[in-house]
Amino acid sequence: MHSRLGRLGILRALIMPWLCVGTAAWAQTDSGHRFSGYFKSLLSHSTTLFPTQQSYNLDLNRLRLELRGQISRALAYEIQYDNEILLGSYLRTPQFGLQKSMRAPQRWQLEHAYADSPDVFARHRLYRGFMTFSSGATDIRIGRQRIALGTGRFWSPLDILNPISPIQLEREERLGVDAVLIERKLGALSRASGIYAPRRGGADPSAALYWHGNSAGADFSLMAGKFAGDRVFGGDVATQLGDAGLRGEITHTEPADGKNYRRVLLGLDYAFANTLTLSAELYYNGAGASGPDRYDFAALLDGRIRSLGQRYLGMFGSYEITPLLKTQNHFVINLQDNSRYFGPSLTYSLNESVDWTLGAQLFSGGGRSEHGRISNVYYTQVQWFF
Repeated sequence: MHSRLGRLGILRALIMPWLCVGTAAWAQTDSGHRFSGYFKSLLSHSTTLFPTQQSYNLDLNRLRLELRGQISRALAYEIQYDNEILLGSYLRTPQFGLQKSMRAPQRWQLEHAYADSPDVFARHRLYRGFMTFSSGATDIRIGRQRIALGTGRFWSPLDILNPISPIQLEREERLGVDAVLIERKLGALSRASGIYAPRRGGADPSAALYWHGNSAGADFSLMAGKFAGDRVFGGDVATQLGDAGLRGEITHTEPADGKNYRRVLLGLDYAFANTLTLSAELYYNGAGASGPDRYDFAALLDGRIRSLGQRYLGMFGSYEITPLLKTQNHFVINLQDNSRYFGPSLTYSLNESVDWTLGAQLFSGGGRSEHGRISNVYYTQVQWFF
């Protein structure tokens, strides 16, 4: 039965996206509609973390179709649809079995696995899907979206709805949230926002008020809200210090259960004329464990938390070696246990729409440390944009 489902799933994966492409291409001929997307093939090799170490290969193939446009002067839309096929020995590991059993954290489960066998796992989902109603200086956006708060590259105390892991392989992929966002423009560089995001199963919703302004060349924001039962107050600031960019974020959290804590981020960015760009971030995570003996690796594996410790340093550097070849390098160190993560990559543009990347994720540290327990990842990726 599984093999039959696998064959049907692959056939469906090959046919359905191209039906969507044809429909979207027709829509693109109308004024105000735009179709785009990409196809990505990401082949990686590593070793599982849970429950035991097991070497594996994983081939992720993703087709993303994007359609956006104006229905009228007051109504706009955006849809991003994913169709993924996973292949490789990783599908036969207990770690993958645990991951695929987890439900997505959004309110609505807009994802379905249509092939599930030891050889093929295929699914499709709505990655983004929202409508924007505009009236004068007010915009109301409803649906699955990314609500971008904060300025952090590795961490962001303010970005509670769409968090990112500092060691995430696909760094451009950001979790969407099912929400209502109301924004009122107060000037050229200022706005006030209201956010409401229901949660699954009748759990406490997330709701926040957010204000962004600019004064004397500095951008700053204030936020107050309740996220999954926790009260959060915070703000950020971004300005120039000579030729460098200076950023900061701070939040104070009052949990429904447990002690209050703070998160603080300080960031510095500098771009040289020769295309070299450098960034550094210091991060204090008041919710983190005080030592390795209190680390919750299960929560790290299933995505409930992004960083186990309390004090971190993150650094980023990018450089265009040639107009077609560039390198990006991410470095993270847990200042508590001295464990480290280094993510170098090289990307070559085969043509104006196809990029080829070679990279690695290298982890080091003691056996009980945050990054020391994670195995290295080696990968290659081809991505075609259309």
